[in-house]
Amino acid sequence: MPPNSPNLPDLPVLRFLQQYLRGALSPEDKSHMRYPTAISQTLGMRIAAIGAGTAAVEIDAVPEKHGNQQGTIHGGLLCELADAAIGTAHSTLMRENETFTTLELKVNFFRPCWKTVLRAEAAALHSGKTITHYRCDIVRDDGKTAAAAFSTVMTLRGAAARGR
Repeated sequence: MPPNSPNLPDLPVLRFLQQYLRGALSPEDKSHMRYPTAISQTLGMRIAAIGAGTAAVEIDAVPEKHGNQQGTIHGGLLCELADAAIGTAHSTLMRENETFTTLELKVNFFRPCWKTVLRAEAAALHSGKTITHYRCDIVRDDGKTAAAAFSTVMTLRGAAARGR
């Protein structure tokens, strides 16, 4: 196919995201997964690092925008940040006609957050053919861990992956 053809095949997700982080995507480059995601854009999250089965996602958290009734960053934001990092990590393992769904997400909170850059770093603990288990540490900009999340993700293939 000629360069810049609209009929170019989808890039593998990992390659697409690596090029995205380097600012090297062309307008014709695409992947079968949507990046940046709508929820990440809405909340202001950004991918900070990417590898095969790993990802780091960051957000500039401020109580005025992300706070709870006590004035600290809402725990739900930390859950979403962890889910975004885990989902991004798992998406790098997906091939065309594959997708995935989260089966379980558990979060342990260790300390409160106020105005800070939060970084969620996700990596697979164990990966099987269909089920993968992840750990994600959420670290404040002072280097202290605010929370840890654990997730079980199921890869969907064929008819189960269609329309997702």
